Amino acid sequence: MNEKLTKVPTQTYSQEEAFQEALKYFKNDDLAARVWLNKYALKDSDGNIFELTPNDMHKRIAIEIASVESKYPNPLSESEVFDLIKDFKYIVPQGSPMAGIGNPFQIASLSNCFVIGNDGESDSYGGIMKIDQEQVQLMKRRGGVGHDLSHIRPKGSAVKNSALTSTGIVPFMERYSNSTREVAQDGRRGALMLSVSINHPDSEDFINAKLEQGKVTGANVSVRIDDEFMKAVKAGKEYTQKYPIFSDNPKVAKSIDANALWKKIVHNAWKSAEPGILFWDTIINESVPDCYADLGYKTVSTNPCGEIPLCPYDSCRLLAINLFSYVENPFTDKAEFNFDLFKKHVAAAQRIMDDIIDLELLKIDNIIKKIDDDPEQDEVKRTEKNLWLNIQRKAEEGRRTGVGITAEGDMLAALGIKYGSEEGNAFSLEVHKTIAIEAYRASVHLAKERGAFGIFDAEREKNNPFIQRLKEADSKLYYEMLEYGRRNIALLTIAPTGTTSLMTQTTSGIEPVFMPVYKRRRKVNPNDKEVRVDFVDEVGDSWEEYVVFHHRFKQWMEVNGIDTSVNYSQEEINTLIKKSPYYGATSNDVDWMSKVSMQGAIQKWVDHSISVTINLPSDVSEDLVGELYLKAWEVGCKGVTVYRDGSRSGVLISNDEKKKEETDDKSAAFPTKRPQSLEADVVRFQNSKEKWIAFIGIIDGKPYEVFTGLADDEDGILLPRWVNKGVIIKNRGEDGVRRYDFQYKNTRGYKTTIEGLSHKFNPEFWNYAKLISSTLRHGMSIDKIVDLINSLQLDSESINTWKNGVVRALKRYVEDGTKAKGQQCDNCKSENLIYQEGCLTCKDCGSSKCG
Repeated sequence: MNEKLTKVPTQTYSQEEAFQEALKYFKNDDLAARVWLNKYALKDSDGNIFELTPNDMHKRIAIEIASVESKYPNPLSESEVFDLIKDFKYIVPQGSPMAGIGNPFQIASLSNCFVIGNDGESDSYGGIMKIDQEQVQLMKRRGGVGHDLSHIRPKGSAVKNSALTSTGIVPFMERYSNSTREVAQDGRRGALMLSVSINHPDSEDFINAKLEQGKVTGANVSVRIDDEFMKAVKAGKEYTQKYPIFSDNPKVAKSIDANALWKKIVHNAWKSAEPGILFWDTIINESVPDCYADLGYKTVSTNPCGEIPLCPYDSCRLLAINLFSYVENPFTDKAEFNFDLFKKHVAAAQRIMDDIIDLELLKIDNIIKKIDDDPEQDEVKRTEKNLWLNIQRKAEEGRRTGVGITAEGDMLAALGIKYGSEEGNAFSLEVHKTIAIEAYRASVHLAKERGAFGIFDAEREKNNPFIQRLKEADSKLYYEMLEYGRRNIALLTIAPTGTTSLMTQTTSGIEPVFMPVYKRRRKVNPNDKEVRVDFVDEVGDSWEEYVVFHHRFKQWMEVNGIDTSVNYSQEEINTLIKKSPYYGATSNDVDWMSKVSMQGAIQKWVDHSISVTINLPSDVSEDLVGELYLKAWEVGCKGVTVYRDGSRSGVLISNDEKKKEETDDKSAAFPTKRPQSLEADVVRFQNSKEKWIAFIGIIDGKPYEVFTGLADDEDGILLPRWVNKGVIIKNRGEDGVRRYDFQYKNTRGYKTTIEGLSHKFNPEFWNYAKLISSTLRHGMSIDKIVDLINSLQLDSESINTWKNGVVRALKRYVEDGTKAKGQQCDNCKSENLIYQEGCLTCKDCGSSKCG
């Protein structure tokens, strides 16, 4: 299968031209226009822009979908596809499909997420390194990746190499996390999910790993919890962990207090929003693909947001249906949901998703051809090529899809139904049941026209609970499926729809509205006429405050004759909200137990999983988090995540329960005299086209000193790419001059030393490094050091480049959730920025900036 050469467009537009047209398209929504332009508008590697508005993008996508449709009976025309996807009104391909379909300038997959793993549960170093390489190869093509670590033998187990005993899971968590961070350089983001079974003897170490500052910062972590463990928790009994997990003849077995470990999970989630929980028996028992587990479809982990449990080397593409658009006469007493149109469009969405699989297979052909054409040796390319051949096989054989939704919160508000109420939960359930039945019906009809997925076997699926629910709800559909099969092995999900919801201008995914009205600030020149100055900051800059209405709240105002141009006071805003259908239905208002019950009920009609977060105020108890988790298991959720407001701010401590949290006197954290040797991280990055390297001395997981400069320069910092850790040793040379040496272990386990880090870099770099190291050693918080370095006024271009490099290196150690001061979001101009995995993330709009 070879992809036809997509016609390369010739008309280009300037950034300003495209932005102004996109701004008109989104009715002056600056944020939506910039997100679309930056993330999804067609552009080449030189930054030339080829699309003026999102409808140009929709035409590009419609052309490609129609080209696939033309191969099959009863094809949708290009205009029919365009009418379904234009204006983000009904059907919205998400992320990778939106950016990649019909894009001749990139060789990339259309899949949003992948899971990888080794056959035969291999935990050899070779198998572990293979996973590391596969993870990086997928992330470089913008894919989110998940994999499970339950196959790795526990700490202290015998191994037949020079180490004699295994180091356990945690060092490999760090390895995979560091690889993600490495791929994330230059503004790219890697996304990783690491999971482990609660049955694994190292699961407590896994659960605690992220509590130590600076550790495993490049991954989300979730624990796979089985029913037996949950029953032991409820009954206050012991639970037996094993390796291999759940083995009848384990090499390692130990009994633990189930409640003690459960409380540890709950405490950590309360404190840091991780680990997430995967109720693994529910996932496996409900999984339709697991009916084919012996044929390679055994679910082993999930994608980074948890909404797609997958087998090794399977992937999924995502699409969202905009629920708000099916409400006729929204925000009036005549509002109603058009179920007839909705059913028709669900079928079309499933059809388009199946077409996207054909386009994905063409993209994978191009990736494999690119690998074949690369001048590297076959030995070097083998792992990457085998990876894509495996992914190709799964996509072709199983044809998995990810039809989901967005705008649940706005749909309910437009109907005058309160999110989280009994009525709201019941209506949402009816909507999702409809999606399940109509999407499966469409897949059966596609099988009739195009053929069933390669290994379909009705006998294997007959006892699956999800299939049984379909049979009970629509027996005609079930018996048609017995006759014709089904085109796709699994179909449905509910994913987070961050940037998608910005462009649909609705609430995100299944979530309620975050805030219907909020304020933003805009910097102004106080000398300009007719400018209102509402706020002057600490450096003297003037700002105007203005009210921002959630788009559909604004629509409610317009429908009800309320002027949207008035600069309302906070009291007036509160009064407006109380009159609206959004009152008492924001993410902070919704009853938590009700939301968990809603998720469990809807999960019965979603064959993959649901990405949803239970938002809690900062003052809730750990016991409440435990109750929510227990409730989630009882009502049939496949997974659950809680976020307690502020739980990721401040400094997290290491895993010793006896240690007290840091006091305000941060200087007490470090020794007054520099130890002779320090553990060190190696951080590589690029500034413009220059390659830089930083050596960060670490004490108690926190930076203590920094050395940085150009890598591989004429002075000889020659360090293998695989080296990311070592030791910095304080020495004196034969001339008695003090120096700092870096020492690491080579691939044969021998120590290799680079002498005199302090003399390897430009002397001017070294002098500034001493200044920065001094602030580190005296306990100044890293975010404040980053601010200090950014504020330095330096004349030399090379020193400014060095300054940027030090900032990029140190930002990796800023604790997730720390607020950034004095900076604005490039997209929405909000100052509500926090550090997340070394990147600045806007809490108002979700946009992220690295570097």
